Amino acid sequence: MMETRKPEWLKINLPGGTQCQTVKSVLQRYHLCTVCDEAHCPNKEECWSRKTATFMILGDSCTRNCRFCAVHSGITLPPDPKEPAGIAEAIALLDLDYAVITCVTRDDLPDGGAAHWAACIREVRKRNPACRIEILISDLQGNLKDLDTILDAAPDVIGHNLETVPRLYPQVRPQADYLRSLEILRHASEQGFISKTGIMLGLGENAPEVEALIRDSIEQCVSVFTIGQYLQPSRKHLPIREYVSPETFALYREYAMQAGMRYVLSGPLVRSSYQAKDAFQYLHAGNGKGNKK
Repeated sequence: MMETRKPEWLKINLPGGTQCQTVKSVLQRYHLCTVCDEAHCPNKEECWSRKTATFMILGDSCTRNCRFCAVHSGITLPPDPKEPAGIAEAIALLDLDYAVITCVTRDDLPDGGAAHWAACIREVRKRNPACRIEILISDLQGNLKDLDTILDAAPDVIGHNLETVPRLYPQVRPQADYLRSLEILRHASEQGFISKTGIMLGLGENAPEVEALIRDSIEQCVSVFTIGQYLQPSRKHLPIREYVSPETFALYREYAMQAGMRYVLSGPLVRSSYQAKDAFQYLHAGNGKGNKK
């Protein structure tokens, strides 16, 4: 039976404090976007209080209109040539040793934003040589040459989210393609990178579908898998079909680990960049099975 009221396990503590204000100040100073704000992430206050943030490049307007996503679609601007240096400087000021960078989808750009991605990664590496870089990219419309442009800049982890089971793609992300997304993950894995993907629960999927998606991810040599609860950003977005219990999240984690996934983070408030550094450190120490960079 579908629940209509938000359960107790989705209540969020808001630590706030001076570290939160420090992150906010640095982002404003360099006119940077974060997915923390744009996607209404439930963990924003926790992460910002720990002086971490997931930077979002290529603007704040997406060329797609996924029905689960809070990032708005609309008029896009050319990539900001100052953005790579701005992100690199922000990471330095925040003294981050692990940075996560994501993006809006830019189907309007000939390369999907790949050259800008590469510039950002290289600038961050140049300014912060000890900082590990995790990226979360769009599907680049399946263009593997553009993907190689990004991979040539040598991020430490490359993520691309499957988001939901293939049956729900027409309703949830109609401009995406499940097999195309698998190909992006496969190619990154074959090039020796730690690859990562994530999904949301509560959109109407069933257990056999989730388990099949997990197996598909393992077949692409995905190393890190995240599972979180879909939270409806507004009444205009897809409704929540189910609030999935923490016990069910734990069962999916157990299934994925037993099936061969190297690292799984599964819980109602989990998002793809949540505790990303912990996953990398676990894998970098040689734990788990599967591919390594």
